[in-house]
Amino acid sequence: MELPKFILGDNTDYPDAIFVIHTEFPQFIINLENDEVEWLEDFDQHDEKELETETEGLIQAATDFYDREVARYEQD
Repeated sequence: MELPKFILGDNTDYPDAIFVIHTEFPQFIINLENDEVEWLEDFDQHDEKELETETEGLIQAATDFYDREVARYEQD
């Protein structure tokens, strides 16, 4: 199965949370309510260096994805 790069997540136990799931490396879930990130994989030292340089861009991409999705819902 091919997954999209980002997926929106919702959970009634966290009514104010807005989750965006990043399905590619490095996999993570970000809660846009508080910008808390949960990494879904373990990293070695090489990965950590790559992660440091890419994290800000990935979080911005997740936020942009959410904004795009909300705009599309509002158009309907």
